[in-house]
Amino acid sequence: MLPPGLPTSSASGVVHNALARYHEHIRAAARAVLAMRSDDLAIPLEPAETFPELTAVTDIGLEQIDQRTYLLDLMRNPGARTTKTMASLLMVSRAISHIRRTGERVLVLTPTSGNKGTALRDAIARAYATGLTTPQQLRMAMVVPEQSRAKLRACPLTDDTSLHSANPVAVAEVRDPADVKELCASVAASESQNLLDTKGFRIWYTLDLDNYRIADSARAFAEAELLPIGADSGPRLHAHAVSSAYGLLGYQLGVRVLADGAGGLTAPARHAGLFLVQQLATPDMVTSLLGTKVPEYEYDPTTGYWRQESLPEFPATTDDPAETIDATFYTKAPATSIQINRIVAQHGGGGVVVSKRECLERFETVRGLAMNAGIAIDPNPERIREWSLVKVLTGVLVARERGLVAQHTDVVVHASGYYTDDLVPPLRDEHITRVRTAADVATLIWAAASA
Repeated sequence: MLPPGLPTSSASGVVHNALARYHEHIRAAARAVLAMRSDDLAIPLEPAETFPELTAVTDIGLEQIDQRTYLLDLMRNPGARTTKTMASLLMVSRAISHIRRTGERVLVLTPTSGNKGTALRDAIARAYATGLTTPQQLRMAMVVPEQSRAKLRACPLTDDTSLHSANPVAVAEVRDPADVKELCASVAASESQNLLDTKGFRIWYTLDLDNYRIADSARAFAEAELLPIGADSGPRLHAHAVSSAYGLLGYQLGVRVLADGAGGLTAPARHAGLFLVQQLATPDMVTSLLGTKVPEYEYDPTTGYWRQESLPEFPATTDDPAETIDATFYTKAPATSIQINRIVAQHGGGGVVVSKRECLERFETVRGLAMNAGIAIDPNPERIREWSLVKVLTGVLVARERGLVAQHTDVVVHASGYYTDDLVPPLRDEHITRVRTAADVATLIWAAASA
């Protein structure tokens, strides 16, 4: 079922090949970001070219899934099934443009909790398969924390020994999952010039907010085409399961580009609010937004659960007050909280923290809502490896139940990730390198450049 009022030109509720369709809008987003930066960038932010053969898996769908809820499907690439596809393909297209313009080779280095790396590997494999670049020109090394081992996915780069050697995957033994960022950043700083001088590869350390929010601006463009906010539209929130909320900041950037008059699409009549969904292990964006701490939980020996009743934005019951539902959401105290807090203060919104128990209690309802958008969630939750979609739908249900979202508010749910081992096969142990130190990561990238 399509949202009421969809323009007839978008009767399918799908924007096909969004990165190519919105190429000029995305370039405008890059220029807006560049105007706010003063640093020099190794790879230009503004994509000079569009590659439809590379970006054909960047469809965005939108469906109404109940009376007041819409699902924005950002998971339509079968090689990744997460929203990280959009930014990854844009980064690869920018790298290809840089290679063609300068003659330099590029070695992408990315720390990741799993999904960003999987999407980048898929994007590079697609670039090889379409002949847009070669392993001699573009390679990648990714480093994930041990806690994210189960997130690692296979792709065509693992089918060929030489391709895998040039595009290695490392699992790091680190105390805190976020330590992989510092590990990779230090190696990029220490090895970049020597690797360029010796091997001809420019290291591109990709963990930059703008690499993601520029691509994620496409969410606002898709909304403007499929479900525009008119003068007579009711109140609207955008809900997202977040770690650092890059996706919502990308949406905000897209809204700004539309307000500045980017051609072909009408700017929203007013700005939608933002609604964050997090887990107990990493709730810092919600606690920052609410100006509170995680409430004290009391153990109930009769049930084996932990309980609290003081704050409706937090789970009433949980199996663990520091529970990790999904290792993807590993960032603590993200710097992006300041920006998100400012947007919510101006345009409205809120946040909620969910427990796995709450997800399981509402699991069949969540499956039914997802199926209304054509997304089949496995009936066995133990098979789920990416929980973003389940978490955000649970968060919206909880928020409506507890009055955290006003009764007549429309909610656009950002479906940012869902997969099982059957949908995206896991990476086998023989395709993983173990690292512990910066020296180990340096060895990894030198081996990749020499393969």
